[in-house]
Amino acid sequence: QVQLVESGGGFVQAGGSLRLSCETSGLILDSYTVGWFRQGLGKEYEGVSSISFSDKSTLYADSAKGRFTISIDNAKNTVYLQMNSLKPEDTRVYYCAAAELGPYAAFGLSARLYDKWGQGTRVTVSA
Repeated sequence: QVQLVESGGGFVQAGGSLRLSCETSGLILDSYTVGWFRQGLGKEYEGVSSISFSDKSTLYADSAKGRFTISIDNAKNTVYLQMNSLKPEDTRVYYCAAAELGPYAAFGLSARLYDKWGQGTRVTVSA
């Protein structure tokens, strides 16, 4: 049974940091890409960052570049999203998702390519 469990969300002041965790189980990780998404006001999913387990290649949305870092702990089957210099506009529910994208990992910020999702963790950034 595939499971993705997010944690690490919370309340932080602008300029602060949070580290989100996505603990995975039931996946053959080497064939997967894991992405972090956040749900916008219109309920659409905005891609934040993704990482391919096979070659550790990463993608970042423009809004995340220079502030967020995605990483993998293979021993724990966990993907992290370190978020620094948080802004009020980062306030969202954040989700991790997994998919076997193969050569399409270059499109890893597209939510419609993912078929396995966690339950989400809420991030609130105050001004």
